[in-house]
Amino acid sequence: MPVVQVQAQLSTDELLKAVRQLSQPELEQFVSQTIAITAQRRAPSLPHTEAELLLEINRGVPPYVQKHYDELIVKRRGETLTPDEHNELLRLTHEVENVEAHRMKYLAELARLRRTSLTSLMEDLGVRTPEYA
Repeated sequence: MPVVQVQAQLSTDELLKAVRQLSQPELEQFVSQTIAITAQRRAPSLPHTEAELLLEINRGVPPYVQKHYDELIVKRRGETLTPDEHNELLRLTHEVENVEAHRMKYLAELARLRRTSLTSLMEDLGVRTPEYA
């Protein structure tokens, strides 16, 4: 997909209107990237360990993996999965859960460093618990 650089002046409301048009996977990727930008901007004022943890927390599932996983979930719900697709879904489920488990480990470590609860930290960072289909 070609990328074109465009300069535009948008109000916050106009930007949010554009964001509302994103699909769910695109929105989640946008949010993840926005959190990463926030972490990078704060990084100079954060201790190195916290900055590293925030980068790991925001790494997430690669978009191509998430897209394929979501497609297989839709097929499973429609009861049209082939046996090979079912095996692939199981493999991807394991991969996604593994990424989320590591993310939770990093979140817990950051909460410990900041001397706050995991729930409070997640609320502060705007991190939601994963939704499994």
